[in-house]
Amino acid sequence: MNLKQKTIYGLSWSFIDNFIGQAVSFIVGIVLARLVSPGEFGMIAYIIFFVAISTSLVDSGFGTALIRKKDCTLTDSSTVFYFNLAVSLIFYAFLFFLAPFAETFFNEPGLSLVLKVAGAVLILSALGNVQLTLLVKRIDFKTKAKISITADTLAGIIAVIMAYYGWGVWSLVCRSLLGQLFTTALLWIFNEWRPKLVFSIRSFKELFGFGYKLALSGIIDTIYKNIFYPIIGKSFSSATLGQYSQAERFGSLFSTTLTINIQRVSFPILSTIQEDPEKLKDGYKKMVKMTMIVSFAAMMGLAAIAKSLIVLLIGEQWLPCVPYLQLMCLAGMLYPLHAMNLNVITVKGRSDLFLKLEIIKKLMSIPLILIGIYLGVIALLIGNVIFSFFSYLLNSYYSAKLIRYSSIEQIIDILPTFLVSLGISLLVWGISFLGWNHWITLISQLGAGVALTVGIYEITGQSAYLEVKQIILHLIRKIIRRTNL
Repeated sequence: MNLKQKTIYGLSWSFIDNFIGQAVSFIVGIVLARLVSPGEFGMIAYIIFFVAISTSLVDSGFGTALIRKKDCTLTDSSTVFYFNLAVSLIFYAFLFFLAPFAETFFNEPGLSLVLKVAGAVLILSALGNVQLTLLVKRIDFKTKAKISITADTLAGIIAVIMAYYGWGVWSLVCRSLLGQLFTTALLWIFNEWRPKLVFSIRSFKELFGFGYKLALSGIIDTIYKNIFYPIIGKSFSSATLGQYSQAERFGSLFSTTLTINIQRVSFPILSTIQEDPEKLKDGYKKMVKMTMIVSFAAMMGLAAIAKSLIVLLIGEQWLPCVPYLQLMCLAGMLYPLHAMNLNVITVKGRSDLFLKLEIIKKLMSIPLILIGIYLGVIALLIGNVIFSFFSYLLNSYYSAKLIRYSSIEQIIDILPTFLVSLGISLLVWGISFLGWNHWITLISQLGAGVALTVGIYEITGQSAYLEVKQIILHLIRKIIRRTNL
């Protein structure tokens, strides 16, 4: 397949994976939100903080290093497998002994036991890391989609049953553990790769030499993304933290999903053309335009319909999370652009620059976080919006030097899309002030938003829109063919 075919194929299956997976997760989350209290969701948010940081340490950038290496051997992948497993055991032991102190610090009864049980997800994840990495390296998102959809569905069903019978926070813990257990088991069943009994110091040094800087960058980024959990929980309450985590779940439905899809598809594809500057720039430019036409429309649209959506899906007890969600959407619409600019830096082998940027950006965020602690969650999220904008400028400034695609060029390319989405979202948001009931409001907002977006782009005939349309039609035809079979 040529570059365009690889991109369409990879994006198609990646989006099928995430669309169905997120749909399952979304439905399960809605049911759980009606059965589990905001305070119990807040307790799980503490777990996310500790586990997310530990997971970054377990991977240590080796996954990215394996994907980038063109002549990856069984010795390389086996070495990474044993390293991941050993580190996961070490960090699980660390979490196990840290748990009682965490419970005391956050004054959250029961947190210690929950953390000890939930932390086992580190080991389960480490057992499947290399299997998953090799699927991504081969751009085999078809197999990955089947595995993740099956695992998420089974784990979600079990979690809902547990929540219905009053298991509360443990239904959320089991959902995480079982989801990873099923995923890892299926990866081993459907993937032919098996590690051999070898650990190569040479392979370790080669991969770690590139990967450790990415690992440090990932750890710094993970801490920043999850630091709001302990800050909000400690400074305010578990209920407020639950509201925040629920807003983040809705916001990440689009921003994180789109970012992950673009990042994991674009990196292996761009890696194959890293030696051809013109081809690399051209491919990257198309990805930027295609991605942002979707990101702007989805995130601004979600911000516009946030109130009606939250009330109808999970109830009025979650109304305080509406402004949180709206601000998260404004910050999240640029996340895919961050990821693509950083992918260019990684593809060009500049993991040192990647690390430097992460350190600079996170130092910039400290004053914003401190202000938020004193002024409240809204101020914290406004600071995050400001931080997202300046992070983009910094990322694009350095990536531009590597492929000669400047920040100004990028902004000029995506500005028309931004203005279209901004105008439409303001009109859609205005419908919420008409005083209609929530069902009529939401249906009217969705109808107006989709009609205006499609109508404007059909009339203007933007190339990025036509490319996105081609991918969507390709997905629809594929689904229809499978349904007919």
